[in-house]
Amino acid sequence: MSATRKFVRLLATAAAAALTVSVAAEGRAANLFELNFWLSGPRYDAVVPLCEESWPLLQIQKAFAEKERRFWNSDLAIVGFERVHEVKFMPWASGTIPRRFCTGRVLTSDGKARTINYSVAENTGFAGASSDVEWCVVGLDRNWAYNPACKMARP
Repeated sequence: MSATRKFVRLLATAAAAALTVSVAAEGRAANLFELNFWLSGPRYDAVVPLCEESWPLLQIQKAFAEKERRFWNSDLAIVGFERVHEVKFMPWASGTIPRRFCTGRVLTSDGKARTINYSVAENTGFAGASSDVEWCVVGLDRNWAYNPACKMARP
């Protein structure tokens, strides 16, 4: 038997075994292997960081400073957050990616306070292995990704 044929047979056996495991485990959340390779469809735990937790706020702070520096040649940075609160949690149909929508105010290094809208979503980070944050600071959406006035960053 050729090496290619052996490899194909091994690959088919592994795929069948993974499918059997995923079908047998209908009541559990997907493991890391299933999440990364999308073998049996999405199964979410709805475990999403809260709006006020430090992790999403630090992610926004870092990403904002990097975006300003790399794309707008600006030293503008977020120096603080205030009045951060949840707007909606999982506002869409059942089975969609769990998201927590938040809003608040950011204090920027130019001394201004601006509104920020952001969402934290489960399993949307690198390779689907972690949560991720999407954000928009009203008045600083220079590439109009969430135009008009960051409306597209809200539910």
